[in-house]
Amino acid sequence: MRIDNLKWLMILGSLLGVVGLVLIYFCKDIGASLADGWLAQYDYSPSDYESKVKTNTTVFLVIGSVLLGIGFSTVFFTLYKMLNIKD
Repeated sequence: MRIDNLKWLMILGSLLGVVGLVLIYFCKDIGASLADGWLAQYDYSPSDYESKVKTNTTVFLVIGSVLLGIGFSTVFFTLYKMLNIKD
């Protein structure tokens, strides 16, 4: 791989990591706002609302963790390749 391709791969991995961190950090707010929208559409009991908030929060936490892991793996792989390239 050329050094230009590796730089783009490093940028992509960094962006994935940042998006993953943002999703992890704001997962509770995103989950609650989605559940609020769901509750406004349908009229259910508070236990259903709490269940929906927990489900949405868990989904965004998992998605953020996966993106963060992929981003870190990509950055570390790219860094390793950049250090081993002979010009």
